[in-house]
Amino acid sequence: MWILLAGILGLLIGSFVNVVAYRLPAGISLLRRSQCPHCAAPIRPWQNIPVISWLILRARCASCSTPISARYPAVEIVTAVMFAALAGYLPLMGLSGAVAVVAWIAYAWFAASSVVLVLIDLDTRRLPDAVVWPSLGVGLLAFVIAWPLGADTWALPRALAGMAIMFACYFLIRFIRPDGMGGGDVKLAAVAGLFLGWLGWGALAVGWLSGFIAGGVFGIVMMAVGRANRGSAIAFGPWLLVGTWIGILFGNGAAQQYLAVFGLA
Repeated sequence: MWILLAGILGLLIGSFVNVVAYRLPAGISLLRRSQCPHCAAPIRPWQNIPVISWLILRARCASCSTPISARYPAVEIVTAVMFAALAGYLPLMGLSGAVAVVAWIAYAWFAASSVVLVLIDLDTRRLPDAVVWPSLGVGLLAFVIAWPLGADTWALPRALAGMAIMFACYFLIRFIRPDGMGGGDVKLAAVAGLFLGWLGWGALAVGWLSGFIAGGVFGIVMMAVGRANRGSAIAFGPWLLVGTWIGILFGNGAAQQYLAVFGLA
């Protein structure tokens, strides 16, 4: 039941994620009523129902028939899946009661922020502080609140260590190769380290490594199809976040299985 409710909430938040990803880089107020970017016709409430409205309208504006990108329902679905996955996953981590609720709110915020950052980075090659820093603040506040409520004694110190480790790693890469890593990636790495570290060292290790693997594989594929060369710049933020979410959802389990192979778990 909770997983279903989390998924429905994710659909609604996903609709807002689309708004933020479009308006924030353009400097448009988030409070303004939604309208068609082509003809400026106001979008009525029934035209703004996640996924369903896109299907009813047959992916076209009701006023000017301009095609509506499939990105909009895709973002809503991805956000819904992430919210639902968190609702199902956190109890498997042994979290329950108030700690689970606080943790879910924090990770759901980070999930929505992650989708916003991926979209903006792909569109503009920027990772806005207006999205990155609130995620850090929400994570820190939630993990401080969860500590006396019964969270793992070492969860908060581990989260802070994860934040420092990821920040230092990415800062070093940027220092050595300024053209290979943006300042936004360094700040985002600190946020990712916080959320990974709170869950465990396995999540942190897998999340850190997966980001580089995902980005590397993408770069190789792009070069193989002639869309890039060794000197081409790619937006690394999306791959950092892909790796982070692999670590969040699968990191501890993957690390345990890896250690078990060597008889260490």
